[in-house]
Amino acid sequence: DEIEVRPGIVTKKESGEGGTTVVCSPIFSKISSLYAESNDLQYAVPGGLIGVGTRIDPTLTRADRLVGQVLGLRGKLPEVFAEIEISYYLLRRLLGVKTSDGGKQAKVQKLTKGEILMVNIGSTGTGGKVEGAKSDLAKISLTQPVCTQEGEKIALSRRVDKHWRLIGWGEIKRGKKIEVLEP
Repeated sequence: DEIEVRPGIVTKKESGEGGTTVVCSPIFSKISSLYAESNDLQYAVPGGLIGVGTRIDPTLTRADRLVGQVLGLRGKLPEVFAEIEISYYLLRRLLGVKTSDGGKQAKVQKLTKGEILMVNIGSTGTGGKVEGAKSDLAKISLTQPVCTQEGEKIALSRRVDKHWRLIGWGEIKRGKKIEVLEP
């Protein structure tokens, strides 16, 4: 089958007014083999780990460069987002963090504008800057584009004492889509 890997190769392009726009070039290929452990497969079904042999140039795949990217049938993958608007819920207390006086765990503070969070969407972990936050809605601009869809669940983590700690979760309501180049 003909497959596509999104977002693929991400580049910044000069736009007319002196700014830059992010452009994604998906990687297209054909499947040459499917493996589960040492078994050669004829077709793939959801669940478990499946090795997918492709004709993609190994220089694109080295050093885990494709981690968090989404593979699917050509033309069937969701959009690529650079900014997402989410409805979120914060935990009451931080998990696994003791306060200095040895008392209860620390409370989770509200999201603040300009704060950097780690946003986990599917298998992708990317940085995100809070552009605005209301009671249960927030706008987050992502450091790397993410191939996802509206309604997808996400996890939010904050840096506490040099460690990323889970502070809440949310759902993508909408977002700013990125131009995806077709070959």
